[in-house]
Amino acid sequence: MKIYTGRGDDGMTDLRDMSRVAKTSPRIEAYGTVDEANALIGTARPTGYDDVDETLERIQNHLHIVQADFANPNPDEDDPVVTEAHVDELEDAIDEADAELDPLESFILPGGSDAGATLHHARAVARRAERRSVALAADDPVNSEAIRYLNRLSDALFVLGRLVNARDGVPEESPTY
Repeated sequence: MKIYTGRGDDGMTDLRDMSRVAKTSPRIEAYGTVDEANALIGTARPTGYDDVDETLERIQNHLHIVQADFANPNPDEDDPVVTEAHVDELEDAIDEADAELDPLESFILPGGSDAGATLHHARAVARRAERRSVALAADDPVNSEAIRYLNRLSDALFVLGRLVNARDGVPEESPTY
């Protein structure tokens, strides 16, 4: 497969159904920001914790489904789409990680170990991806499960960042006001 095609040189790109849109369209912004979150999650792996790395790998694969979902304005039956099962799996991962942590009593400053800080950064990018997908949904049909997934994703990345930091012995810091 050739990496470059030249088809995007004019500022346009192809969606999955081969329709052409501007690279600045809300649809491209939404799945491009999902791609950014996915790449950032990849920089956190390996965290040094097999269970966390397995969860992050599943999340990265799910994010490819989110991107395919957003890149296809008219999906067919056999096209990849985010389902309630993906959201449920993410919620299970959140609950499992959260069970290992001390209860959260205040806001915390993002940071910590390299992997923990990267997961906090990925959380912020996931929130932007969610905002971009909500903006897209205001004007175009979008799978609501994909938006729900991105909402849970930021929660998952927050909890996983806390978990990695706790396992690494990095204390949480609360903001001062």
